[in-house]
Amino acid sequence: MATPLTADLIQKCRIQFPALAREHDGQPAIFLDGPAGTQVTQSVIDAISHYYCTCNANHGGQFATSRESDVLVQQAHQALADFVGADNWREIVFGANMTSLTFAFSRAVSQTWSAGDNIVVTRLDHDANVSTWALAARDQQVEVRYADIHKQDCTLDVDDLKSKIDERTRLVAVGFASNSSGSINPVKEITAYAKQFQTQVFIDAVHSAPHRLIDVAGIGCDFLACSTYKFFGPHIGVLWAKSEILENLEAYKVRPSSMDIPDKWMTGTQNFASLCGSRAAVDYIADLGRTLADDGSLSRREALQVAYAAITKYEDDLCTNMIAGLKSIEGLRIHGITEDERMQERVPTVSVTHPKLTAAELANQLGERGIYAWDGNYYALELTEQLGLEPDGMVRLGLVHYNTQQEVDRLITALKEILA
Repeated sequence: MATPLTADLIQKCRIQFPALAREHDGQPAIFLDGPAGTQVTQSVIDAISHYYCTCNANHGGQFATSRESDVLVQQAHQALADFVGADNWREIVFGANMTSLTFAFSRAVSQTWSAGDNIVVTRLDHDANVSTWALAARDQQVEVRYADIHKQDCTLDVDDLKSKIDERTRLVAVGFASNSSGSINPVKEITAYAKQFQTQVFIDAVHSAPHRLIDVAGIGCDFLACSTYKFFGPHIGVLWAKSEILENLEAYKVRPSSMDIPDKWMTGTQNFASLCGSRAAVDYIADLGRTLADDGSLSRREALQVAYAAITKYEDDLCTNMIAGLKSIEGLRIHGITEDERMQERVPTVSVTHPKLTAAELANQLGERGIYAWDGNYYALELTEQLGLEPDGMVRLGLVHYNTQQEVDRLITALKEILA
């Protein structure tokens, strides 16, 4: 049984996020925009500031500040290796964001494909895990196969995905969780099936990262990407890949930069200060786990396991309550899983529409009440097209562990007022 996240502990978490003190017309602002980027902790801000104040230098110099900077950067690699469950810090590659990393990486991976091969992507994913691969496939004259969705609950049709994998499938690109409907994909099952055909698997874990523990060894995938700004850190993309793949693939790089991993894959000078902030974001979650376990001796990975067990339970309960409130509003449609007994099949990201207002109009009226939520398709373009919701899209209500039941209650009250 996971140690619960109590109301008192949630308040202790909240005070670590300076932005949560913001008010709107005399009331606390409610941040439901986490799926597009969470707020950051003071420890993240301090880590970035500390870097700039003490050792702001480029990589590989023969002097003190450069050496200190390199140590901090290696620590960031180790923190993210611990975060995804990797054994080797050299398997972590940083970049500007997940999209940029995936575009660059897909260009290299696609050089191993040949005309007549195929890849499989899904109609549920963020386009960063669709067009990146589709464009690379086009350049190599490789077929792109699209796995369908179940429209009634916005989940992936796993049987359809499996039916599209064969002996010529070189890659399956699939998301851990939908950034629109919140549904969780059975990535371990999908990976195991693909491996029967010696197919590589790329997991987009951007949207699952704040909600579920990532375990690349347990999943069995070849590559996994996430973004630290989705789990309380700065705007940095992260790619994990097996070391033998990183070593053997050709990277597109300027000369004469290092061909040692991970430097081989990090084009140009990195945002070293934000890498320090990324480490601090991981450590914030790990410190929460040590607090929950009342054990300061836990390793970072052990502490992350404790923290995520509690975060998952807390968010599942909060999401159940939010969906119950949303169901009570006449005419409001939830695009995703709504059954209480299926909460473990989704993360607490809920997208809704109402015939009375466009998504933009509804989000605007929520914003006027100090409730911050996104509208549109959030780059899950294949999904909104399948649902016939272009060009308006949906309103996305995203919870993370710093949100509270009181905020959910205010949201439901506001929606009832707006849609009355």
